[in-house]
Amino acid sequence: MMRSRILTPCLSVALLACSSLAGAQQLTEEEMTANITVAYEEGGKYYTDDDIPTYNVADDGTVDWLTFSGFRRYHAECHVCHGPDGEGSTYAPALKASAVNMDYYDFIDVVVNGRENVTSSEQDVMPSFGTNNNVMCYLDDIYVYLKARGMEAIPRGRPGSKEAKSDEIQAAEDACHG
Repeated sequence: MMRSRILTPCLSVALLACSSLAGAQQLTEEEMTANITVAYEEGGKYYTDDDIPTYNVADDGTVDWLTFSGFRRYHAECHVCHGPDGEGSTYAPALKASAVNMDYYDFIDVVVNGRENVTSSEQDVMPSFGTNNNVMCYLDDIYVYLKARGMEAIPRGRPGSKEAKSDEIQAAEDACHG
């Protein structure tokens, strides 16, 4: 069944990625379960009932394309500060639970606009990635990867097997990069 998306692929691409997400509204347990459960697939992407991107891991461990791509994109752009596999570092917090515990749109806002948390003893700055195509064109990928890591649906390291990239995903990447 083909469902209409709330966000166009370009808008959704313009909205998410790796970030320091402390302080955003946390989801309830019921919302968190709804945030990860696959309701449908469209063009090689998996979504929840609320049209939020999510991961799909087959019984044999094969991951969907976005989860695999998200691993690659996270490690190209985000792990320098946030550590490998979303585990955090001494420089920036772990992100693997952020994609599970936060509202999708709050997550997007932090990545696109950045965030600064200042206390009397420290200053944490997440820069804006809103103009970085290496992040913005793969926001859902990074989000889905972190969501899978946050739920321990995939182990640390490069996923072993993946679904093929769909024509729709390739077309969205091409359109994003112009």
